[in-house]
Amino acid sequence: MNLLLAATGWDSAPWIARLGALLPGRRIDTPATLEDRAGVAYALTWRHAEGSLQGLPGLKAIFSLGAGVDHVFADRLLPDAPVVRVVDPDLTQRMSEWVVMQVLLHHRQFRRYDRQQRARIWNEDGAQPSAGEVRVGLLGLGVLGLDAAAKLKALGFDVAGWSRSPKAVVGLATYHGREGLDALVARTDILVSLLPLTADTRGLLSAALFAKLPCDGRTGPALINAGRGGSQVEADIVAALEAGVLKGASLDVFETEPLPADSPLWGREDVYVSPHNAAISAPEAVTRYIAGEILAFERGAPLRNLAERDRGY
Repeated sequence: MNLLLAATGWDSAPWIARLGALLPGRRIDTPATLEDRAGVAYALTWRHAEGSLQGLPGLKAIFSLGAGVDHVFADRLLPDAPVVRVVDPDLTQRMSEWVVMQVLLHHRQFRRYDRQQRARIWNEDGAQPSAGEVRVGLLGLGVLGLDAAAKLKALGFDVAGWSRSPKAVVGLATYHGREGLDALVARTDILVSLLPLTADTRGLLSAALFAKLPCDGRTGPALINAGRGGSQVEADIVAALEAGVLKGASLDVFETEPLPADSPLWGREDVYVSPHNAAISAPEAVTRYIAGEILAFERGAPLRNLAERDRGY
Protein backbone atom coordinates (compact mmCIF):
# COMPACT_ATOMS: atom_id res chain seq x y z
CA MET A 1 0.00 0.00 0.00
CA ASN A 2 2.02 2.93 -1.34
CA LEU A 3 1.83 6.62 -0.50
CA LEU A 4 1.62 9.77 -2.63
CA LEU A 5 3.07 12.96 -1.15
CA ALA A 6 1.63 16.00 -2.95
CA ALA A 7 2.90 19.11 -1.15
CA THR A 8 3.20 22.30 -3.17
CA GLY A 9 6.05 24.59 -2.18
CA TRP A 10 7.61 22.18 0.32
CA ASP A 11 10.81 20.17 0.16
CA SER A 12 9.51 16.60 -0.04
CA ALA A 13 12.80 14.93 0.88
CA PRO A 14 12.58 15.11 4.71
CA TRP A 15 8.96 13.98 4.63
CA ILE A 16 9.74 10.99 2.41
CA ALA A 17 12.73 10.04 4.57
CA ARG A 18 10.72 10.04 7.79
CA LEU A 19 7.73 8.28 6.26
CA GLY A 20 10.04 5.63 4.86
CA ALA A 21 11.51 5.01 8.30
CA LEU A 22 8.08 4.79 9.92
CA LEU A 23 6.45 2.72 7.16
CA PRO A 24 9.24 0.53 5.78
CA GLY A 25 8.70 -1.47 2.64
CA ARG A 26 6.32 1.01 1.02
CA ARG A 27 6.98 3.17 -1.99
CA ILE A 28 6.49 6.89 -1.40
CA ASP A 29 6.11 9.00 -4.53
CA THR A 30 5.53 12.62 -5.42
CA PRO A 31 3.33 13.50 -8.42
CA ALA A 32 6.55 13.90 -10.44
CA THR A 33 7.79 10.36 -9.73
CA LEU A 34 4.48 8.49 -9.60
CA GLU A 35 4.17 5.62 -12.08
CA ASP A 36 2.05 3.00 -10.32
CA ARG A 37 -1.16 4.97 -9.70
CA ALA A 38 -3.11 1.81 -8.88
CA GLY A 39 -0.74 1.05 -6.00
CA VAL A 40 -1.41 4.28 -4.09
CA ALA A 41 -3.53 3.70 -0.98
CA TYR A 42 -2.91 6.98 0.86
CA ALA A 43 -2.42 10.55 -0.35
CA LEU A 44 -0.69 13.13 1.87
CA THR A 45 -1.32 16.67 0.73
CA TRP A 46 -0.61 20.32 1.26
CA ARG A 47 -2.13 22.53 -1.44
CA HIS A 48 -1.83 19.88 -4.12
CA ALA A 49 -2.50 20.83 -7.73
CA GLU A 50 -6.13 20.47 -8.70
CA GLY A 51 -6.88 17.05 -10.13
CA SER A 52 -3.54 15.53 -9.08
CA LEU A 53 -5.27 13.01 -6.81
CA GLN A 54 -7.49 11.67 -9.59
CA GLY A 55 -6.93 8.27 -11.12
CA LEU A 56 -5.95 6.51 -7.89
CA PRO A 57 -8.35 3.52 -7.86
CA GLY A 58 -6.96 2.08 -4.62
CA LEU A 59 -7.09 5.34 -2.65
CA LYS A 60 -8.31 4.72 0.90
CA ALA A 61 -7.69 8.07 2.62
CA ILE A 62 -6.39 11.58 2.07
CA PHE A 63 -4.31 13.12 4.89
CA SER A 64 -3.86 16.86 5.23
CA LEU A 65 -0.30 17.75 6.21
CA GLY A 66 -1.46 20.82 8.12
CA ALA A 67 -4.12 21.73 10.65
CA GLY A 68 -6.56 23.00 8.02
CA VAL A 69 -8.34 21.13 5.24
CA ASP A 70 -9.74 23.99 3.15
CA HIS A 71 -6.80 23.53 0.76
CA VAL A 72 -7.92 19.93 0.24
CA PHE A 73 -11.53 20.80 -0.47
CA ALA A 74 -10.45 23.56 -2.84
CA ASP A 75 -9.79 20.79 -5.38
CA ARG A 76 -13.02 20.56 -7.39
CA LEU A 77 -11.83 17.18 -8.73
CA LEU A 78 -11.12 15.70 -5.30
CA PRO A 79 -11.71 11.92 -5.18
CA ASP A 80 -14.44 10.54 -2.95
CA ALA A 81 -12.15 9.32 -0.17
CA PRO A 82 -12.11 10.15 3.56
CA VAL A 83 -10.15 13.31 4.43
CA VAL A 84 -8.20 13.13 7.69
CA ARG A 85 -7.17 16.20 9.70
CA VAL A 86 -3.90 16.34 11.59
CA VAL A 87 -4.51 16.48 15.34
CA ASP A 88 -1.10 16.34 16.95
CA PRO A 89 0.07 17.55 20.38
CA ASP A 90 3.14 19.24 18.90
CA LEU A 91 1.10 21.29 16.43
CA THR A 92 -1.45 22.15 19.14
CA GLN A 93 1.28 23.28 21.53
CA ARG A 94 2.90 25.45 18.86
CA MET A 95 -0.40 27.18 18.12
CA SER A 96 -1.13 27.82 21.79
CA GLU A 97 2.35 29.27 22.27
CA TRP A 98 1.74 31.75 19.47
CA VAL A 99 -1.73 32.71 20.65
CA VAL A 100 -0.60 33.23 24.25
CA MET A 101 2.39 35.26 23.04
CA GLN A 102 0.15 37.55 21.00
CA VAL A 103 -2.43 38.00 23.75
CA LEU A 104 0.39 38.96 26.12
CA LEU A 105 1.88 41.28 23.50
CA HIS A 106 -1.33 43.33 23.43
CA HIS A 107 -2.09 42.95 27.13
CA ARG A 108 1.39 44.07 28.28
CA GLN A 109 1.60 46.80 25.58
CA PHE A 110 4.81 45.42 24.10
CA ARG A 111 4.71 47.50 20.94
CA ARG A 112 4.31 50.70 22.95
CA TYR A 113 7.32 49.96 25.14
CA ASP A 114 9.30 48.87 22.11
CA ARG A 115 8.70 52.31 20.60
CA GLN A 116 9.66 53.94 23.89
CA GLN A 117 12.90 51.97 24.01
CA ARG A 118 13.90 53.07 20.53
CA ALA A 119 13.14 56.68 21.47
CA ARG A 120 14.90 56.29 24.87
CA ILE A 121 11.74 57.34 26.73
CA TRP A 122 11.23 56.19 30.33
CA ASN A 123 7.49 56.26 31.00
CA GLU A 124 6.29 53.78 33.61
CA ASP A 125 2.56 54.48 33.23
CA GLY A 126 0.84 52.62 36.04
CA ALA A 127 -2.31 51.90 34.01
CA GLN A 128 -1.45 48.25 33.31
CA PRO A 129 -4.53 46.09 33.98
CA SER A 130 -4.34 42.60 35.42
CA ALA A 131 -5.06 39.59 33.22
CA GLY A 132 -8.36 39.09 35.03
CA GLU A 133 -9.54 42.47 33.75
CA VAL A 134 -8.94 41.50 30.12
CA ARG A 135 -11.68 39.68 28.22
CA VAL A 136 -10.42 37.29 25.54
CA GLY A 137 -12.88 35.92 22.99
CA LEU A 138 -11.89 32.80 21.06
CA LEU A 139 -13.55 32.05 17.73
CA GLY A 140 -13.30 28.30 17.16
CA LEU A 141 -13.50 25.66 19.87
CA GLY A 142 -11.84 22.72 18.20
CA VAL A 143 -8.70 21.08 19.57
CA LEU A 144 -6.59 24.20 18.95
CA GLY A 145 -9.10 26.61 20.41
CA LEU A 146 -9.75 24.60 23.54
CA ASP A 147 -6.04 24.21 24.26
CA ALA A 148 -5.41 27.93 23.79
CA ALA A 149 -8.38 28.73 26.02
CA ALA A 150 -7.04 26.50 28.79
CA LYS A 151 -3.60 28.10 28.67
CA LEU A 152 -5.01 31.64 28.68
CA LYS A 153 -7.29 30.81 31.60
CA ALA A 154 -4.29 29.45 33.49
CA LEU A 155 -2.73 32.92 33.17
CA GLY A 156 -5.86 34.48 34.64
CA PHE A 157 -7.52 35.96 31.54
CA ASP A 158 -11.30 36.19 31.38
CA VAL A 159 -11.81 33.78 28.47
CA ALA A 160 -14.95 32.86 26.52
CA GLY A 161 -15.35 30.93 23.29
CA TRP A 162 -17.61 30.69 20.26
CA SER A 163 -18.40 27.79 17.95
CA ARG A 164 -20.82 27.23 15.11
CA SER A 165 -22.88 24.72 17.06
CA PRO A 166 -23.44 24.40 20.84
CA LYS A 167 -20.46 23.14 22.81
CA ALA A 168 -20.40 22.77 26.58
CA VAL A 169 -16.94 23.13 28.13
CA VAL A 170 -16.40 22.87 31.87
CA GLY A 171 -15.12 26.16 33.25
CA LEU A 172 -15.49 28.08 29.98
CA ALA A 173 -18.31 30.41 28.95
CA THR A 174 -19.39 29.38 25.46
CA TYR A 175 -21.54 30.92 22.75
CA HIS A 176 -22.77 29.60 19.41
CA GLY A 177 -24.61 30.65 16.28
CA ARG A 178 -25.09 34.15 14.88
CA GLU A 179 -26.63 35.62 18.03
CA GLY A 180 -23.97 33.98 20.13
CA LEU A 181 -21.27 35.50 17.93
CA ASP A 182 -22.60 39.00 18.56
CA ALA A 183 -22.77 38.31 22.30
CA LEU A 184 -19.21 36.96 22.37
CA VAL A 185 -17.81 39.94 20.47
CA ALA A 186 -19.68 42.40 22.69
CA ARG A 187 -17.76 41.11 25.76
CA THR A 188 -14.33 40.87 24.12
CA ASP A 189 -11.23 43.04 24.41
CA ILE A 190 -8.89 40.71 22.49
CA LEU A 191 -10.54 38.70 19.71
CA VAL A 192 -8.69 35.53 18.68
CA SER A 193 -9.73 33.64 15.55
CA LEU A 194 -8.74 30.01 14.98
CA LEU A 195 -11.60 29.38 12.60
CA PRO A 196 -11.40 27.13 9.55
CA LEU A 197 -12.21 28.67 6.19
CA THR A 198 -15.75 27.87 5.09
CA ALA A 199 -18.51 29.69 3.22
CA ASP A 200 -19.74 30.97 6.60
CA THR A 201 -16.37 32.23 7.85
CA ARG A 202 -15.07 33.81 4.64
CA GLY A 203 -14.74 37.56 5.24
CA LEU A 204 -16.15 37.27 8.77
CA LEU A 205 -13.43 39.43 10.34
CA SER A 206 -14.67 42.66 8.82
CA ALA A 207 -15.77 46.19 9.65
CA ALA A 208 -19.24 44.98 10.65
CA LEU A 209 -17.77 42.67 13.27
CA PHE A 210 -15.13 45.11 14.53
CA ALA A 211 -17.83 47.73 15.14
CA LYS A 212 -19.36 45.40 17.76
CA LEU A 213 -16.18 45.22 19.85
CA PRO A 214 -16.50 47.23 23.07
CA CYS A 215 -14.35 50.26 23.80
CA ASP A 216 -14.78 50.10 27.58
CA GLY A 217 -12.04 47.58 28.32
CA ARG A 218 -8.60 48.12 29.84
CA THR A 219 -6.92 46.56 26.78
CA GLY A 220 -7.69 46.70 23.05
CA PRO A 221 -9.82 46.14 21.17
CA ALA A 222 -7.29 43.95 19.38
CA LEU A 223 -7.56 41.26 16.71
CA ILE A 224 -5.49 38.08 16.54
CA ASN A 225 -5.91 35.72 13.58
CA ALA A 226 -4.04 32.45 13.16
CA GLY A 227 -6.93 30.62 11.50
CA ARG A 228 -7.27 31.37 7.80
CA GLY A 229 -6.51 34.50 5.79
CA GLY A 230 -9.74 34.18 3.85
CA SER A 231 -11.64 34.89 7.07
CA GLN A 232 -10.35 38.46 7.26
CA VAL A 233 -10.89 41.58 5.18
CA GLU A 234 -7.54 43.30 5.33
CA ALA A 235 -8.77 46.65 4.02
CA ASP A 236 -11.27 46.69 6.90
CA ILE A 237 -8.52 45.85 9.41
CA VAL A 238 -6.39 48.77 8.23
CA ALA A 239 -9.39 51.11 8.26
CA ALA A 240 -10.36 49.99 11.78
CA LEU A 241 -6.80 50.58 13.02
CA GLU A 242 -6.68 54.04 11.47
CA ALA A 243 -10.07 54.92 13.00
CA GLY A 244 -9.14 53.58 16.43
CA VAL A 245 -11.85 50.91 16.28
CA LEU A 246 -8.98 48.44 16.66
CA LYS A 247 -5.95 49.36 18.75
CA GLY A 248 -3.80 46.58 17.37
CA ALA A 249 -3.68 43.33 15.41
CA SER A 250 -1.57 40.18 15.21
CA LEU A 251 -1.86 38.31 11.93
CA ASP A 252 -0.29 35.01 10.91
CA VAL A 253 -2.53 34.41 7.87
CA PHE A 254 -3.47 36.63 4.96
CA GLU A 255 -5.83 36.95 2.01
CA THR A 256 -2.84 36.51 -0.32
CA GLU A 257 0.25 34.58 0.76
CA PRO A 258 3.03 35.47 0.79
CA LEU A 259 1.80 38.88 1.95
CA PRO A 260 2.46 41.27 -0.95
CA ALA A 261 5.32 43.72 -0.44
CA ASP A 262 2.98 46.66 -1.02
CA SER A 263 0.51 45.63 1.70
CA PRO A 264 0.01 48.46 4.22
CA LEU A 265 0.09 45.86 7.00
CA TRP A 266 3.88 45.58 6.72
CA GLY A 267 4.58 49.14 7.80
CA ARG A 268 2.16 49.50 10.68
CA GLU A 269 3.62 49.57 14.18
CA ASP A 270 0.26 48.47 15.59
CA VAL A 271 0.31 45.23 13.56
CA TYR A 272 2.39 42.11 14.23
CA VAL A 273 2.98 40.08 11.05
CA SER A 274 4.25 36.49 11.03
CA PRO A 275 4.63 34.36 7.86
CA HIS A 276 1.95 31.71 8.47
CA ASN A 277 4.19 29.87 10.90
CA ALA A 278 2.21 30.06 14.15
CA ALA A 279 1.92 26.27 14.09
CA ILE A 280 4.32 24.83 11.55
CA SER A 281 3.75 21.23 10.54
CA ALA A 282 7.00 19.65 11.74
CA PRO A 283 7.82 16.57 9.63
CA GLU A 284 8.77 14.51 12.70
CA ALA A 285 5.47 15.04 14.52
CA VAL A 286 3.10 14.98 11.54
CA THR A 287 4.64 11.89 9.89
CA ARG A 288 4.53 10.06 13.22
CA TYR A 289 0.84 10.89 13.55
CA ILE A 290 -0.03 9.88 9.98
CA ALA A 291 1.97 6.66 10.12
CA GLY A 292 0.23 5.75 13.37
CA GLU A 293 -3.18 6.37 11.83
CA ILE A 294 -2.34 4.27 8.76
CA LEU A 295 -1.07 1.33 10.81
CA ALA A 296 -4.08 1.46 13.14
CA PHE A 297 -6.45 1.64 10.15
CA GLU A 298 -4.81 -1.40 8.58
CA ARG A 299 -5.31 -3.28 11.85
CA GLY A 300 -9.03 -2.59 11.59
CA ALA A 301 -9.42 0.64 13.61
CA PRO A 302 -11.55 3.45 12.14
CA LEU A 303 -9.89 6.60 10.82
CA ARG A 304 -10.01 9.42 13.36
CA ASN A 305 -10.43 13.17 12.99
CA LEU A 306 -12.31 12.97 9.73
CA ALA A 307 -13.27 16.22 8.03
CA GLU A 308 -16.89 16.71 7.00
CA ARG A 309 -17.21 17.67 3.36
CA ASP A 310 -20.54 19.43 3.79
CA ARG A 311 -19.06 21.67 6.49
CA GLY A 312 -15.67 22.09 4.85
CA TYR A 313 -13.68 21.18 7.98
